[in-house]
Amino acid sequence: MDKLPEEFIHQIESLSNPELVGLCDALVTTEPSVSVRVNPVKGVHVPDGADIVPWCATGYYLKSRQPFTFDPALHQGLYYAQDASSMIVGTVASALAGGKPVCYLDACAAPGGKSTAAVSVLPNGSLVVANEYVPARAAVLAENLAKWGSDSCVVSKGDTSRFRRLPGFFDIVAADVPCSGEGMMRKDDAAVEQWSPSLVEECAARQREIVDNLWETLRPGGYLIYSTCTFNRTENEDMLAYIIERHGGESVDLHIEELGEGIVRGLGDDDPACARFMPHRLRGEGLFVGVVRKPEEGDTRVMRPTRKKAKTISSDIKSLVAQASAWLNNSADYDIRLSKDGKTVFACRKEHAAIVDSLSEVLDIVSAGVIVGIVKGRALVPSQQLAISAALRADAFPCCEVEYCDAVAYLRRESLSLPTGVPAGFVLLTYRGYPLGFVKNIGNRANNLYPQAWRILSTHTPEEVPVVL
Repeated sequence: MDKLPEEFIHQIESLSNPELVGLCDALVTTEPSVSVRVNPVKGVHVPDGADIVPWCATGYYLKSRQPFTFDPALHQGLYYAQDASSMIVGTVASALAGGKPVCYLDACAAPGGKSTAAVSVLPNGSLVVANEYVPARAAVLAENLAKWGSDSCVVSKGDTSRFRRLPGFFDIVAADVPCSGEGMMRKDDAAVEQWSPSLVEECAARQREIVDNLWETLRPGGYLIYSTCTFNRTENEDMLAYIIERHGGESVDLHIEELGEGIVRGLGDDDPACARFMPHRLRGEGLFVGVVRKPEEGDTRVMRPTRKKAKTISSDIKSLVAQASAWLNNSADYDIRLSKDGKTVFACRKEHAAIVDSLSEVLDIVSAGVIVGIVKGRALVPSQQLAISAALRADAFPCCEVEYCDAVAYLRRESLSLPTGVPAGFVLLTYRGYPLGFVKNIGNRANNLYPQAWRILSTHTPEEVPVVL
């Protein structure tokens, strides 16, 4: 990047805040840090000696950017490449939950970094609902959450206005709202090219609309986590003040600035409690975050999930459910269902079944729980989501460990030949001991069951095996 827009520089300078001195120079002259967050859902730990992100115990910095696309561990859901600043949202969610299961909404969730972070830290029994407005991005969101392996997620697509029909439904709502993207200027030239003062105003108007929609779905006493990846006051401190004034919200001070050197509070002395992450002061991109609590008094309408009466099912469906049950760890904990079109068998945890029913009446659901298998004729083909889910029973399928080249070939959806002695039928491939995905072994070759939409498109293979973990 050669230079920043003059109007942007003037905007920063006009704020006359010492915390912003050096920001514009840093955006032009310094390089972004690279960080990842490991997946405790799958028992992955931060490597010994890693340079840990101060505000996220499962995040650490890399010395340089890696070819993540060609690392099977990324596709296995063992880690997520995420900017360090963004990792704070998971830490905030954990603090607000207070050790008790919650119903959590990530309202603007794609591509899934903050949703997977919430899954990792919220107490057992919690349900994470991740929503995205753009259908193509919702598909990516569903893929990334599936890879993360949790059985306690629902992915939906659509406008946030739909959540007005779920009053008082969620304990915590996270809104990482669409913004002018000033915090991404160092790493994304498009953020520089698209910026204008009018874009800031357009984003602020959209943010107010989103917040107004989401306030309805928050239970009395619940929390709204508001965040952006931009620097201006209009989309940040002023937006928190709008929420407090319009909706009677209460600012919550989590003293985030104490979690790491370089995190600063809001730009004004009288601003609601909030925190700013700025790339000239710490190792991460621009991020703003604040928390507002919904008062207990006032509108106390709450939509209570109710369990639907069970329908009589045919013997064929019973057979599919029995087969799916045999593939699940602790299958008695799950409610196993057939999709409306009869093509998919999925399982959600029984304690979430009524909630999923209520959500299905209002939202356009992309996925719920775990997709166990795809129905083909009278047979059930195990799904990729099951392969990399914590819900998979360890001994449900024969396993075959593969080397790096075969792992990448599998992720490209190429045919494989398995060693002699591997049983015929469905086989779970593993790489470095972790599940990779299913093939159907027919002797002379193995049919690749990896999802077409998930495959690696590039034919390039790095000269050295990527090692992130």
